[in-house]
Amino acid sequence: MEDAVEAIAHPNIALVKYWGKADVENNIPATPSLSITLDGFTSRTRISRSELPHGGSTDSVYLNGEATNDPKIGAFLRSFRRKHDVPPLLIDSRNNFPTASGLASSASGFAALVSAIDSCCELNLGAEQRSVWARRASASAARSVFGGFVTLNGPHWAAEPLLACDAWPLNVIVAITSVERKALSSTAGMEASRQHSPYFAAWIEQTQQDYVEALAAVDARDFDGLATVAERSCLQMHALMLATAPGLLYWNGTTVNAIHKIRELKDAGERVFFTIDAGPQVKAVCTPESAAAVDRALSALPGVLDTHRLTLGGGVRVAPLTNHR
Repeated sequence: MEDAVEAIAHPNIALVKYWGKADVENNIPATPSLSITLDGFTSRTRISRSELPHGGSTDSVYLNGEATNDPKIGAFLRSFRRKHDVPPLLIDSRNNFPTASGLASSASGFAALVSAIDSCCELNLGAEQRSVWARRASASAARSVFGGFVTLNGPHWAAEPLLACDAWPLNVIVAITSVERKALSSTAGMEASRQHSPYFAAWIEQTQQDYVEALAAVDARDFDGLATVAERSCLQMHALMLATAPGLLYWNGTTVNAIHKIRELKDAGERVFFTIDAGPQVKAVCTPESAAAVDRALSALPGVLDTHRLTLGGGVRVAPLTNHR
């Protein structure tokens, strides 16, 4: 076993959305999804053997410098240990972007965690195996194992790289409209929609079609085609949420205003489209030539706290830490 390692992973944003599970116990999505991995936003997870007094056998987990008993992390570690010999661990994970606020911190966090444990414990898992394990913790985490454009589909539900990040070098302007943790987790929201939204069956059927259309757009580097299907998938997902009883509303007023601003930019000739996950943050996907104008417009919008101009990023990577404490 390595003394200590650090895994570095990036969040991803889905252009064809995933919302809802076909199999809750095994965390299998109800629909396929297509995402892009972002550079700039980073989860760094350090792993070493736990050094508890008196021979303790409990993991020590820290998130952004604070001790945590996150039930999702605990459940993942118990499941992972049924298949692999993993000693008690000291886990220290830090994000350089807001956590649990609609920016896919669980995706990058679990992709980094699985890869760090694999390396530290010398399990020699392949990327596909690590993607499956990451999916069991957080379905979107399966996609953060890889960079660029990534798909997640059955029957094996391991993510697969579709297009390298430099093959179609889009930019993403992330508009931060709140740094608060969302009141309802994505996991709880998905299950509520599955049980209590009359649109759930229609959502599954339409997403299958959107997925095929999006793959064709990426293959052809068709920006307008991808924009159409991505915005449609985003709005359909949030319509599904709103139709859940009681309705799920992850947006704030600035989220709506940002959508209108992006539409104004598009009408003025900028190459840009929006997508929004389960949170109030707005991601404007654009060509490099339009990135500066999109960034300026969103930065000037009242209620936008900050913007980040990001490029597409690579998959998870791991490095040994010789001086880890």
